[in-house]
Amino acid sequence: MAVLTDPKMSQQRIELAKCISFVYVIDDIFDVYGTVEELTLFTQAVNRWELVAMLDLPEYMRSTYKALYDTINDIGYNIHKIYGQNPTQNLQNAWVSLCNAFLKEAKWFASGVVPTTDEYLKNGIVSSGVHAVLVHMFYLLGLGVSSIHLEDVSAISSSVATILRLWDDLGSAKDENQEGKDGSYIECYMKENKDTSIELARGNVIKLIEDEWKKLNKEHLHLMSQFLGSFSKASLNCARIVPLMYNYDDNQSLPVLQEYIKSMLYGDLSV
Repeated sequence: MAVLTDPKMSQQRIELAKCISFVYVIDDIFDVYGTVEELTLFTQAVNRWELVAMLDLPEYMRSTYKALYDTINDIGYNIHKIYGQNPTQNLQNAWVSLCNAFLKEAKWFASGVVPTTDEYLKNGIVSSGVHAVLVHMFYLLGLGVSSIHLEDVSAISSSVATILRLWDDLGSAKDENQEGKDGSYIECYMKENKDTSIELARGNVIKLIEDEWKKLNKEHLHLMSQFLGSFSKASLNCARIVPLMYNYDDNQSLPVLQEYIKSMLYGDLSV
């Protein structure tokens, strides 16, 4: 709702919510539940993108794989019906890239490897899930049917993903119920800079976020002039919601976000 604010975009919001849900579910499989061997099988299945590939997976992964396969194919089919172009291959590629990035992180941390900050952030931009979500949004908005291509929005997508990844890694979104380990930019930074403090490391991350916002604003203005305003505004909104998504309090709650949701849905902060 924060990303696509137009009341007429109900169906696009529903489809986008499905994609976001899958990012979280698959992320938990990689961070918490799967062994490296099982996660490799899941990634191979996504790369194959065949329903029969489900048979090679552990039982607990099969329902997620089938749901992902069916849902993304349905989204592609529905976009094809509306706009005359079938983007399913590009949607599939987005999930392939995401799972490949998840698997790389899983292998790093299963083997005790702490990557460089550059290696971590390059992969982390993909594993944030932002790219996968924005690819779907691109086609849900009816783009890609003319001379406009995904490459035209790659810069703004990268900035949004970087902002989300670094905000997450600031540590304000620690989940006390999650036992998995997927690393953080701060951990990589402190290994590279052994004499630094956690405060300096966090300050560096905040500076990176500020710099990325400057890039995002510049790209937003550029895309607005290129008749890509709907995608650009939605991407900007995606970055705007990030601090609210990760502003956890000591009780692992999101009180500010909860109040905004009440205000938006019920029109009364006291509800």
